[in-house]
Amino acid sequence: MLKMNISKSEPFFIAEIGHNHQGDVKKAMDLIKMSKEAGADAVKFQKRSNKKLYTKEFYNSTYDNKNSYGKTYGEHREALEFDKKQFLELIDFSNEIGINIFATPFDFESIDFLDELDLPAFKIASADLQNTPLQIEIAKRNKIIFLSTGHGTLDDVKRARDAICKYNKNLIIMHCCASYPPKISDLNLNVILTYKKTFSDHIIGLSDHENGIDAGSIAYQLGARVFEKHVTLDRSSKGTDHSFSLEPVGFTKFIRNIKRIPIMLGSSKKKILDSEKAPIYKMAKSIVAKRNILKGERASIENLAFKSPGGGLPPYYFYEIENKIINKDLKEDEILKIEFLK
Repeated sequence: MLKMNISKSEPFFIAEIGHNHQGDVKKAMDLIKMSKEAGADAVKFQKRSNKKLYTKEFYNSTYDNKNSYGKTYGEHREALEFDKKQFLELIDFSNEIGINIFATPFDFESIDFLDELDLPAFKIASADLQNTPLQIEIAKRNKIIFLSTGHGTLDDVKRARDAICKYNKNLIIMHCCASYPPKISDLNLNVILTYKKTFSDHIIGLSDHENGIDAGSIAYQLGARVFEKHVTLDRSSKGTDHSFSLEPVGFTKFIRNIKRIPIMLGSSKKKILDSEKAPIYKMAKSIVAKRNILKGERASIENLAFKSPGGGLPPYYFYEIENKIINKDLKEDEILKIEFLK
């Protein structure tokens, strides 16, 4: 198993595969491979013990729509679950290609299931932000915890933080709008600033359901360092999550754009860069003779001009030399040098 290296300085990327694998191990492996090639640090799945998670009435309720994999909601959910053998295949494949793998448990039985697989982390879904018993049970397993914070208030987040950190302080707090996808007016990325101030001991992240690639880059600027994004191989595929997930090109750009930010921010020192010297020489202006000038004339706007290329006296220098005597003949366009003046 790989070691998750998460810090407050470098961005960490999680590809949320969820159930976009459609219950197919081969598709899941293709998504893992795509995520690795795009630059992700980890892939994330979901695990439910459906008969323990849902009431009998809800489990047996009719679920007949274009995204359904069964006639009832229970049948639909069961069709999307991987068993232990299948998870082990995915873990082996992830280790082989060099990417972390972990999952979100939605119930106590799933916590045990995932813990037995010795995965390096747990994700707590927004739906369980108020589920203190589940949070404590996950915290006791002493793994990295990613806490998604949609579906709640700041007090809910504080309660969850306090409950988890009583047993496990290795907690990353993820800002999230738990609608799929959210309106851009509901993203409220400034909450990240609130989290940075309120939970200063913790790394802050973004669980991003935006239908695009912009929110992550803005979140990085605000202080987020962990980024979770849903991924798919085809946004038109059957399933509720595909439409707002990123395909390979989009996910690659999502990661690339965020990694570019600290490079683009660069230095706060204003100076001329080596890369600017050639274009500056080509496009900057020097003080030159506007026409043929005879020795003894005084420098003035009538006999001097400002033309490219650079390399000579810059135009701002004109006011220091104005009215000084030019001590040699100059041809039109000849660059004026300081030694030509007295």
